[in-house]
Amino acid sequence: MFVDWWPEGRFCTLQIPILLERCPAPQTWFTKRSQIATAQNRKRKTRQMNKRIGIAVLGLGWMGEAHSRSVLRIPSLFPKRSFDPKLVVCADTEPSRRERAVSDFGFERAVEDWREAINSDDVDAVWVTAPNMLHVPMIEAAAAAGKAIFSEKPIGGKPEQTVAALAAAKKAGVVTGVGYNYIWAPLVIHAKNLIDSGALGEITHYRGRFLSMYGSDELGLLTWRFIMDQAGYGVTSDILSHSVSMAQYLIGDITEVIGMKNTTIPKRPIPTGAAGHYGRGKPEDPKGNVENEDFASMLCTFKNGATGTFEVSRTMVGPESQNAFEVYGTKGAISWNLEKLNELQYYELIEDKNSGYKTIYGGDRFPFHANFVPGQANAVGLEDFVAIEDYSFLESLATGKPFSPSFKEAVDVVSVQQALINSWESRSWEKVHDLGSAI
Repeated sequence: MFVDWWPEGRFCTLQIPILLERCPAPQTWFTKRSQIATAQNRKRKTRQMNKRIGIAVLGLGWMGEAHSRSVLRIPSLFPKRSFDPKLVVCADTEPSRRERAVSDFGFERAVEDWREAINSDDVDAVWVTAPNMLHVPMIEAAAAAGKAIFSEKPIGGKPEQTVAALAAAKKAGVVTGVGYNYIWAPLVIHAKNLIDSGALGEITHYRGRFLSMYGSDELGLLTWRFIMDQAGYGVTSDILSHSVSMAQYLIGDITEVIGMKNTTIPKRPIPTGAAGHYGRGKPEDPKGNVENEDFASMLCTFKNGATGTFEVSRTMVGPESQNAFEVYGTKGAISWNLEKLNELQYYELIEDKNSGYKTIYGGDRFPFHANFVPGQANAVGLEDFVAIEDYSFLESLATGKPFSPSFKEAVDVVSVQQALINSWESRSWEKVHDLGSAI
């Protein structure tokens, strides 16, 4: 007896005429093979039309791994794209990381010298994910080699270093991107759409904060993050950059600031060998001075007339990673917190006794969410934001469309930082001047 499957999932026996009359025409083996071949040819033609983009990753630490994973995920997450990414070469001084780059992440090769990776002919774009003090030299070399550049923040530990990076990129005419990862959260994008639609009315106040515990242990080692000539400034470079970039994305330019700073833990144990940022010393260990700020706060005014307050800390005990914002308008308010990144609080001003804040849960009705999980209240995570970010940057390279945030937006952020630094000295309000205007 010959049995064949049918499109509806039923099967019928060719020996029974009455069933044959009721069943649709069978898909023969030849028909199915033809359909499969057609689909494969269509995919092959699509791949041939896509632009191949060879990628170098400089530094396989936390963010180097995150970006490498996102590149590997992009083909399955974003089937409709204009490019095919390829992890070509990873540069890292640590042998075990170089080995892992090839064995676990599928890089074609790994090298010790980042200059060799940048100057490889098969590399089109460079991801700068090394320690902060290496960012600008790597960016300048990549720009000189004509490579597109995506750099983790801060571009430079000091404002003038970020300006130098933008100058190098503009001179070379290369595409740039910067890792303000959190603006790519689907609910943050939805918040931006709500603000732009006028749902909140006229924006009157913005509150931004990034409170973290990563430096709260007074026995935490004196790593490069706490040294001015290696990290640059402290929390204003490290995490205020996220808060300011978020505010400028949601609300617009900041025009004037005043603020203060404090080094909560002035001395830390000196590491005796290679040590990570979460390494811990002993009470009796020799200690060295922390050279940059643990805490900073800022008042500001926006170009649209709204007022703003900011607070950032790496030494507060309690908040694990409280990267958060609150936006207040004449018709409503919204708030979001990284610690509950799949929830957006929304207040709509209505004449109703049941009015109040409501929780909007993330779901596939919001931008990019459906690329990761379907339905409502099914969560996405931080590395999903990185995948969205990397996809968007690579798509801009393939299509020639502008990408934001670029190094220009990074200079906008450090222009605010420089005004804040000036206010520490003057103890008064300081205007924000565009540090990139002369480039």
